[in-house]
Amino acid sequence: MTQVKNESAPLVEVRGLKKYFKTPYGMLHAVDDVYLSIEKGKTLGIVGESGCGKTTLGRVTLRLLEATAGQVLYKGENILDYDKTRMAELKKSMQLIFQDPYASLDPRMSVRELIAEPLRIAKAYSAKSRLYERVEELMDSVGLDHRFAESYAHEMDGGRRQRTGIARALALDPEFIVCDEPVSSLDVSIQAQILNLMMDLQEQRGLTYMFITHDLSVVRYISSEIAVMYLGQCVERAPSKELFKNPRHPYTIGLLNAIPVPSLRGKKLSHQPMSGELTSPVAPEPGCRFAPRCPKACPRCKGADPQLSEIESGHFVACGELSR
Repeated sequence: MTQVKNESAPLVEVRGLKKYFKTPYGMLHAVDDVYLSIEKGKTLGIVGESGCGKTTLGRVTLRLLEATAGQVLYKGENILDYDKTRMAELKKSMQLIFQDPYASLDPRMSVRELIAEPLRIAKAYSAKSRLYERVEELMDSVGLDHRFAESYAHEMDGGRRQRTGIARALALDPEFIVCDEPVSSLDVSIQAQILNLMMDLQEQRGLTYMFITHDLSVVRYISSEIAVMYLGQCVERAPSKELFKNPRHPYTIGLLNAIPVPSLRGKKLSHQPMSGELTSPVAPEPGCRFAPRCPKACPRCKGADPQLSEIESGHFVACGELSR
């Protein structure tokens, strides 16, 4: 497996990560042999269709789900070897922003109590007055007015709920945050506000993001680098501008071609839509999983899973046709 050569060591790195789920029909390969790295202060966008394993990858990286195989390195140490005590301490530095800001917030708790909850669990403050001062600081940092401190989730709109979720994630001053489609349930105008807020927080606090989404326009806006996933595997990885300018994997090209162009004169990469049946992720046969839908499929696509290969500087593709 050829890897990206970074001058500085990545903050987070996954090596050969796998997560399988047992089903009555066999093992479902939700995440299958994924290699990724994220430098400190950068954003890695994870994009792909629903069901491709994006969310599972994020949760396994945070060890909310236990990996089947592989490594998750944080500052060079494999956290999959940590015991419960070390992992509990590490989780202060690794947080998650959920997709649904309504379902992820306890409806019985006010905004003040929701934001204070992780601080209480960590026993960060003994004095209640200092705890609530910290809550107000966090509300200020995410642009949430103090008048909402006693409000409940059902009393706020989606944008304010998500700001509450972001404040909770920031409470323990993490370095790394997995953002699981944090704007997918929001209106377009509110999406822009939340994305700008996250980018401002990243600059101010030096945060590192794994940003999971199916929205290509969103991932292009916020990401330093993008990894494209298909049925549990990473099929292409490149800097954001390079990926949109020069996509190489047929699946990536198909995804970009599906973006609506708001102009009659707008040009697409191709006018040939993706067709064919999805390969089952349950006990898949060796070989490229996109081959049944790929217009460039060749004999070398069968028999062995294609490996990520560097076809240009910093641009990696897993495609039998391109790796010849």
